[in-house]
This record gives sequence, structure tokens and C-alpha cells, in this order.
Amino acid sequence: MPTTTPTHCPYCALQCGMGLRRTGPPVPDGAGAPVEVVERPDFPVNRGALCGKGRTAPEVLARGARLTGPLVRRRRGGPLETASWNEALDRVARGLSRVRAAHGPDAVGVFGGGGLTNEKAYALGKFARVVLGTSQIDYNGRFCMSSAAAASSYAFGLDRGLPFPLADVPRTGCVILVGANPAETMPPALRYFTELRDNGGTLIVVDPRRTRTAELADLHLAPRPGTDLALALGMLHLVVAGGRVDQAFVDARTAGWAEARAAAMAHWPELVERVTGVPLPRIRRAVELFCDAEASMVLTARGPEQQSKGTDTVGAWINLCLATGRAGRPLSGYGALTGQGNGQGGREHGQKADQLPGYRKLDDPSARAHVAGVWGVPPESLPGPGRSAYELLDALGGDVRALLLMGSNPVVSAPRAAHVEERVRSLDFLAVADVVLSETARLADVVLPVTQWAEETGTTTSLEGRVLLRRRAVDPPPGVCSDLAVLNGLAARLGWEKGFPADAEEVFEELRRASAGGPADYSGISYRRLAEAEDGSEDAGVFWPCPQQPEGASGPQGRGTPRLFLDRFATPDGRARFAAAEHRPSAEEPDAAYPLHLTTGRVLAQYQSGAQTRRVGELNAAAPGPFVELHPRLAARLGAADGDPVAVVSRRGRAVAPARVTPDIRPDTVFMPFHWPGLGRANTVTNPALDPVSRMPEFKVCAVRVERSGEPAEE
Repeated sequence: MPTTTPTHCPYCALQCGMGLRRTGPPVPDGAGAPVEVVERPDFPVNRGALCGKGRTAPEVLARGARLTGPLVRRRRGGPLETASWNEALDRVARGLSRVRAAHGPDAVGVFGGGGLTNEKAYALGKFARVVLGTSQIDYNGRFCMSSAAAASSYAFGLDRGLPFPLADVPRTGCVILVGANPAETMPPALRYFTELRDNGGTLIVVDPRRTRTAELADLHLAPRPGTDLALALGMLHLVVAGGRVDQAFVDARTAGWAEARAAAMAHWPELVERVTGVPLPRIRRAVELFCDAEASMVLTARGPEQQSKGTDTVGAWINLCLATGRAGRPLSGYGALTGQGNGQGGREHGQKADQLPGYRKLDDPSARAHVAGVWGVPPESLPGPGRSAYELLDALGGDVRALLLMGSNPVVSAPRAAHVEERVRSLDFLAVADVVLSETARLADVVLPVTQWAEETGTTTSLEGRVLLRRRAVDPPPGVCSDLAVLNGLAARLGWEKGFPADAEEVFEELRRASAGGPADYSGISYRRLAEAEDGSEDAGVFWPCPQQPEGASGPQGRGTPRLFLDRFATPDGRARFAAAEHRPSAEEPDAAYPLHLTTGRVLAQYQSGAQTRRVGELNAAAPGPFVELHPRLAARLGAADGDPVAVVSRRGRAVAPARVTPDIRPDTVFMPFHWPGLGRANTVTNPALDPVSRMPEFKVCAVRVERSGEPAEE
């Protein structure tokens, strides 16, 4: 009988269950044995359903699609050439040591990825702070969830993408989905919203585009990009004016209502209609639907979060939930749809510039003492908080002279990408560990080929806070090592023979100890327990927080904490905190020279910077290249027809792609997907203006103009 290994999709934060079945013997010079994806209908999140990315994920395991041996650049400006692992690791160790000795530990940066397993994220954070002694570490997950994380941490005292399982969504009465398009970004999740409607519930979608998700909604609100904050404040104003505040809940379980109420009342309905462009009757209807239901939820995604006021925007939507008593109760609450595969776990265990494992704060003396004790180093030896992701990238070639990068492709995915590419090129030394030769890896001095999801065992944490075990199903090619083995080899060369094991379970056991007692407590989770939970039951996975229980204890703690805040919030006094915020313009508003809004996002067949999905034939056939979505009225003014090359121009540069003319977007807005490099790179034009709290760049809105282009668009 063919062997089937239960595992999980390598892409988005749903972490859909799938099986990998061998279809033949190992390929002599290839990547393990040929495998095919089989459904796992008993896994509760996706019940066997997979999108095209999940179905085709094994294609990236093939030899022609991925790296199979180290590459080094033996002279400045020379080509990348094949090398042994010893030579490659020696070069990385020398490059990092040379810069550190000449310029100090903070001249060495570390940049991680939201697709790294919990074990890799933990080991990378430890390596940066213990071996390199640098504060300069962050990861691309900063571009994903940081605004929602900051707002949730302030309001509730804890950030977990969803404080309840997805299974609760179809059982509530009304969901407001803000800036999310799961029909294209995480298709297996769409059934939760269709089931909501089948059960008599209501779906409200807030998005400047009429997306595939918005087409399913009972009510679609299409605000101008960058005005979600005004919309949320205006809805709260109507809640107060209509006498719909749940005063008993506000009095018993919250703090700060008076200030938040005053801020909302300054946003009267007619003003909000004028700012957002959403007709007032539709705003009133949204409030009625949300408040009339017995239970309701607000779910946000990158739309409101990737703004220079993203933390305040998410906080305003949380305020709406708190004022109406739609938080801390069954089938009600606020949640954020995490995007990257392990975006949740990646920020819990040490990749973020200001955090230690267990979601502890790096500037907390007790947190430093606990983690330093686990690591066997003095607390005072740990560096303080460093730069956030974009600020770190912007410092490359200046204060930061060398960079170790794992699992990210910032020359495509970062805002103001041409500038970021220039900074990467100016480094004294760059080492990249990745599965494929990404656009960033092509610029490296050393490229280290690492194992993929199907070739290694490790844990990830889904958007529900569900910790899952991904099992090794096939062997990697002979010339490929795991990221943990890379860190093990580098640590040894830099004087740390112990403390960086290459075995994932051994790393996880240390992670458990480091997280114990922290907000994201994994101490009660083990590989054995996770393996038992993968038996297909509704209890698959373990939800954090999951503290270590006394021997022989049983009961609900066996699956961790699926639902948070039902008894109290995680703040010191147990009360949720309102955030008083006022609407303010985006960092860059349209003007005579740049009269339009640009917003960016994803398409169904590609993922993030496209470094992996662009290597899959079926996905490329479905989405072969970038495009510019524009309204027919705008297209007519330009004299542009469907397929004509058009240039989107901002103060930072220009991107050229074929026009896609559709009435499903506002006339004052254009849209570009961000999966491609080259002439059609959307992030060439996006704005790196940062949220003052989360340090999230403003990907979702900037001022542009659109022109007919004399250059042929890239297909």
C-alpha cells in the first residue's frame, strides 16, 4: 500500500490539512520520492478542500523548480557558483564575523519570514540575540498582522489572530468582513461565510473593490481607500445615537468608554458619508444588521491594517464590538485573518524586533531573565529592541552592513521596492537561506538551499491559534539542509557548539520552556500530543495558550484554549480597553499630479512575492502576470482598452502592466496585485509610510496617476 503522511499546506494561515502519498520510488538525483496530494476530509478547518496552490504544492519539490546545492559569489560582481556546504557556511560565518568585528554587533541584521516553522523562528531569534548579539532582527510578518496585533494587544491584552475557532463563524448572526477577500486569498475558508448565510446570518463586506467575496455579501460597502477608520467611527456614532450601546457590558467589562464615545461622536454621519464615499443609508443599514443579530463578529485583514493608521483603524472596529457587547461572549468578537502560513507563530517566538519567545516583551526585565535562564546567558547580554522590518531594510548598507535572510523576498514584497533593492545591493555581505532562487537570493554573496514543508517535521500556528504538526513525508535532495542545520553549523563556527540543535523536536522542547508563563504559553504542548491530535477529530491541533498541566490532569485543557476572553480579558484588570481615535488622512492623499488611489492585493493563483507559485505551470497559466484594474470611466478618459499597457506612477516610481477594465472598482481607485518582479512590480510605487505604533507600511493606499504606456506590459 502507498504510504500517506498527514500534513498541512505550506501556504496561507489556514494551514489546511492534506495528505502526501508516495507515487513511486525515490528519484536518484531528485527531491525524494514522487508524491501526490490527497484530501483529508476529517481535518476540521478545510474538511478536505484545497485551493490550486495547495493541490500543486508538491511541484515546487521538483529538482528543476528549487535550489539543490549551495551557491557562492567568489568575487565581488562575479556570478553565483556551486560550492560545498563547508565552503558556503564558512563564507557566511566569515562575512558576518568580519562586519561584526569592524562595525559592532548591530551592523549585522537578520530578516526572517512568516513561513518559517515555530522551531525555525525561535532558533533564528535566539541566534540573532545570543550568537550575533544584534538587536537588528525583524521579519516579513511585520507587513502582515502588526496593526491588528498592536490593536488587539492594547484592547484585549493579548493578540491571537482569531480568539475563537473558524467553526464559530457560521453560527453567529452577522459578520462584518473588512478589507478581506478570502474567495481569492484563502478559498477553503469561504465556506464559513456561505454557511453563515445558509444559516440565516448576514455577511457585510467592506472593500473598495467588488471582489469575489463581496459578490456573496448581503451588503457591500465600498469606501475610498484609507477611510476605513472614518467608517468605523461613523458606525459607532450611529450605535450611540440609536441607543444601541450595551451599557451593562461596557460598565462591567471595559474601560475608556467615555473617551472613545467622545471621539466617535465627532464623526457625524454626513461627514463620514462625505469622507468615505459610502452612502449614508448603506452605513445605517450595516449598523442595523450588526446590532439586530443576537451575536456578531468583525473580522479584519490587510485592507484596514496595511495603513499608516492601521492600529487606530483596527482599534475603531474593536470599539464597535465592545460598545455593542460583541466581544468576550460566545459567537461574538473581533478577529484578524492572518495571512502568512506561520505569521502567528512567527511573531510569538522571537522574530519580531521587540519580542522574546512566548510573546514576551524584550524590554520587560522579568521576561529577559526568564528567557536568558532558558538560554543559559546573562539577561544583560541580550540586546534591546531593534528596528522594525522596513526600517531595517532601509538601513541596509548604512548602519547595517551585513544581512542573514531566511525565507523572505523583500526586493519584491517590501514597499518602495526599488529603494529596498538598492539598499540590498549596497550591503557588504548578504546570505540568503531559501527554497528557491528568489529575486533577493540572486543578489546574495552566499545562497543556502533549505528544506521545504514536505521534507521536514515542524510545527506551525494557524490563524485560529491552533498549533499543528507538519510531518516529513519525503527526503530532500542530497545537497539540501534544514534551516535548523544551517543555524547549527553557523553557531558552531561562531563559537557556540551547543544550544542550537538541528533536531526540530529538541528545539520545540526548549521553546516550550522559554514560552512557559508567557502570553503565548506552549509549555503544555508536545510533539506526542500534537501527533495524537492529528487523528482527524474535531480537536485536531492544540490551541494556545496551553500551560503545562499537573501530571494526570484531564479535561478541556487537553486541547488548549479554543476560545479566549469568555470570563475575562487578558489585561491586568480583566477589562477590555477602548481606544479613542480620530480619523486622519492617509500619509499620501491624491492631488492634481497624482489624482488616484492605488490599492494592492493578491490573486487566487499566486502567493505573496510569487517566489514559489510562479514556478508552477498550472498557477502561471491561471495568473500569468500583473495587471492594473481600473474602472471603465477612468479607462475611457485614458483611451485605454482591456489589455493595453498602462503605467501606474507614484512619487517613488512606475509600474507597467496590462489594463483590466472592470466596473467592480471605484472610479477613483486602481488595483494591482503584488506577486511579480520586473516592470510590473506593484511595490515599486507603494508608500513606506509607517503606522506610529505597529510600524506597518501603508501598502493599501497611495496617490498615483495612470498613463498610457509606450512600453509593452510584461505578461
